[in-house]
Amino acid sequence: MANIDGTWDTVTRSPMGDQKATLTIASSGDTFAGQYSGAMGTTEIKNGKVDGDKLTWSLDITVPMPMTLTAEATVNGDALDGQVTAGAFGSFPMTGTRA
Repeated sequence: MANIDGTWDTVTRSPMGDQKATLTIASSGDTFAGQYSGAMGTTEIKNGKVDGDKLTWSLDITVPMPMTLTAEATVNGDALDGQVTAGAFGSFPMTGTRA
């Protein structure tokens, strides 16, 4: 299993421009909890799951409109690479580095 715990500086490339956020992760076995904090606010991670070096989670946002985002990422050392899906709006690439 990858070492995922800690703070990650992420960038999601959305139609609204690059969205920078800090992802904080605390794992427990095959699950994790944490927060996602950026210019549009802070929200708790929901349904965080760990499968080897792959992470999946969801989060509820209210800005620019209320919706649930789902995310998946693969951790490789101090880097992560994945995507964020915003329902009918599609999926957007996300990258990150360990802070």
